[in-house]
Amino acid sequence: MSRLIDERHSRYPKYEASGSAVELGEQHGEQARLRITAFLGWLCESLKFSEREMAQRASRFRGLFKQTCPHLLEEIQGLARGAGISENLALACQLRGELAMQNTGGCTTFAASGIATVDGSTLIGQNSDMEAEMQEFAYVLHLMPDHRPELIMWTFGGMIGYHGLNEYGVSHFANSLGGGPGWQFALSHYPLKRMILEQKNLDDVRQLIRDVPVASSGNYMLSDGTGAIADIEVTPRGATEIARSQTGFLTHANHFLCGEHACEANWEQSLPDSHPRQLRADTFLSERAGKLTLEDAKQLLADHSGHPVSICRHPNTRAGNSILPASGRTVAGLIAEPQRGEFHVCSGNPCEREFVTYTLRRHADDHS
Repeated sequence: MSRLIDERHSRYPKYEASGSAVELGEQHGEQARLRITAFLGWLCESLKFSEREMAQRASRFRGLFKQTCPHLLEEIQGLARGAGISENLALACQLRGELAMQNTGGCTTFAASGIATVDGSTLIGQNSDMEAEMQEFAYVLHLMPDHRPELIMWTFGGMIGYHGLNEYGVSHFANSLGGGPGWQFALSHYPLKRMILEQKNLDDVRQLIRDVPVASSGNYMLSDGTGAIADIEVTPRGATEIARSQTGFLTHANHFLCGEHACEANWEQSLPDSHPRQLRADTFLSERAGKLTLEDAKQLLADHSGHPVSICRHPNTRAGNSILPASGRTVAGLIAEPQRGEFHVCSGNPCEREFVTYTLRRHADDHS
């Protein structure tokens, strides 16, 4: 496979789209065509499905999208047209591991409210840890929909919902969770992630999470433009919000922290290094409580304490330590400043590359 990352600038490409749902999808599909088709090829190979079988499996979810988020189904139809693929394959991009009923990837998320930062503004972000091949399929997507909030996110392979923020400061990042309630036939997390970025505040997000059933468990680190932060563990049986820390920050790795699911049985099914990463993130932020800066947040995501099972992950084949495939690594460092409308993205390990800053257009216009 040819290299699709712009190594000259060490940044992910940025695609922009505007207009109706169908127009958003068409423009997205046209610009990301190579990454979408490459991702679909990788998905077939990793899930051991033929393209036909993958399309058939994806088609079973169509009714759920039509019932829950019909405007996103329209966008997916536009995506198919723009990328030159079938609608079912475009739908498969939004399902990923749910096609085979499995969670993938390990990540460390954090959020710091105004009382934890040096200037009183919110910082929220994560490292996205997954198969190294995902770097080939990833990009920054800036959407300006008709009648819905402007948003910017880091995503890959045609997925229309992933990590990012919107013009109201609503931001979200996420972790997979080990154990918990079993899989059910419901929406994948990706359309929910997109719908989160269509909300105006955290109360709207909480209601959305209550209303939308999901197939598997996942954690959501959240903030909005008021500076509020929240962390919600979402399962097929419902959601539980983690109590906010008095220090003004929240952290999460890949094990349950609250409710009936925070137990030894589920922790044994979690990624082996989840607890050490959680502890390191807590320690790092505690040491900087009340004086945390953007540069500190970048240092957190570049942290190697406990290597090879550290917050900044590199390919590792040592027995007993690898939580991802042998090639698994941090493929992106992501930090949002919700009140400034800024999104900082590092293409790969934050210890090796610089963050690139993207600004929502309406925030830029307000300060021009």
